[in-house]
This record gives sequence, C-alpha cells and structure tokens, in this order.
Amino acid sequence: MAKLLYSVTMSLDGFIAGPGGDMSWMTEYLGPNPEVDELIPRIGALLIGKRTATGDDPLKGQEGEGKAFGGGWEGPEFVVTHDIPGTESPGTTYVGDLPTAVAQAKAAAGDKYVNILGANVAKQCLEAGELDEVLTFIAPVMLGDGVRLFDHPGGRTVRLERLSTNQTPMATSLWFRVL
Repeated sequence: MAKLLYSVTMSLDGFIAGPGGDMSWMTEYLGPNPEVDELIPRIGALLIGKRTATGDDPLKGQEGEGKAFGGGWEGPEFVVTHDIPGTESPGTTYVGDLPTAVAQAKAAAGDKYVNILGANVAKQCLEAGELDEVLTFIAPVMLGDGVRLFDHPGGRTVRLERLSTNQTPMATSLWFRVL
C-alpha cells in the first residue's frame, strides 16, 4: 500500500519558500542529488497543494519549469483545491477535499510513495493521521522569513523516528518516520 511522503528542501532556519512564496532562492541548491535520483522511481503519484501547483517555480525560465523534480518524474498528480478549474491538464486531477485526494493518490501510486508537495497539504495530512514519512533536504542558507516547513500556531509536538541521514554537496538530508 502507498505511503505518504513529504519531501522538501528547506533553509537552515526552517523555510521552504521565501516571503510571498518566493522559490528563487532554491535554484542554486537543485544540483545533482543521488538521494533524489533514487527516490524518483519510488514515487507513484504526487499530492499537491493549490498554492504549490500555481506558485513560484525555482526553475522559472529554465528547462524543467513547471515539471515535478525538474522533469525527472512523470505520473499522476492530484491537486487539492476548493477552486477546481473548468479544464484539467493531462495527468492532473483537481480534488475538492483532502480525504478524496489522498485516497485517489494512494490508489494511483500502488505500492509506491505518494509524494506531497506543499506545506499546507503536508500539515493537513499530518493532522489527519495520513502522513507516514518526512524527507527534508537542508540547504546551507538562511532566509529569515517565508513559508515554514511546519507551522502550527500555539505549537504541536510531532514525534519522529530518524530513518537516515545523508550529505551531498548541495544539502544534508534527514529522513524520518512519523510516529
């Protein structure tokens, strides 16, 4: 059965996007990454938040713009949104609620991962008890403001079990199981 994985690159100070959702900071940290190369064939579907689907792209103006993992992955994408467009893009399904989106993405992924893109959708999956794992690539930069990896006003403790730690020239990765 598919597992839900939140994989994300963040700054050392905990931001996955800069102010206003700016992703341009990430461009220089998207170099070769063997761990990402090994992950991509293990992904069966994407679960994407609306802001992520329509937001800034770190590959803006470059080859791979608008494509998952810069064009390194292709497959079914499920965008969670209350504002479903009249026309759909090939391979993209717009879903109006999280439980339906998760069920459809899991069915499409089979025994592979459903990779989550977007902090808000990841938070919703965590709160619904659906998030299984978190893979964070920590880039050697501090942004000071922006979209946090996990934001829960008032605080919330989420226990994690470390599965692996790796280092590449571009980032350090931490892979956890959600307990």
